[in-house]
Amino acid sequence: MTAHPRPRTASRVAAVQALFQAEQREQSLEAVMQEFIRHRLGDPPGAGGFAEGRVPEAEVTLFARILRAAASEAALDSDIAEALPPEWPLLRLDAVLRALLRAAVAEILMPDGPPARVVINEYLDIAHGFFSGDEPGLINGVLNRIAHRRRAGEFSEPR
Repeated sequence: MTAHPRPRTASRVAAVQALFQAEQREQSLEAVMQEFIRHRLGDPPGAGGFAEGRVPEAEVTLFARILRAAASEAALDSDIAEALPPEWPLLRLDAVLRALLRAAVAEILMPDGPPARVVINEYLDIAHGFFSGDEPGLINGVLNRIAHRRRAGEFSEPR
């Protein structure tokens, strides 16, 4: 991201980090969101960027929108659980993987959000930054199932 900043991707990375932090510290998403906005988003002079836990290119508006959608969507975890293989209950997943799926599904469920394929591709890119194993394949499968169920109209038309 340093050579060609991608603010929307950075916003999504920050949302995953914030969802992870909220779960791990048992904090409200609103409190975590405010902490990120004040201390982790943007890159003030002299700050160390990603190396110091900052997300310099993130767009606050998209970041906040993803978190608010994740906090307000009651069906989020149930959608994810239904799309997972039966032998992988939601709580068995790595906490970063859960946070990534929650952020992605929150965006998929936004009625005026970007196309589902864009959301899936973005979160797959992010997944490759966090995981080097089979996790991106699992994420792709889960997000595709949810997107086809929740946004079927986007998949019934030719590309």
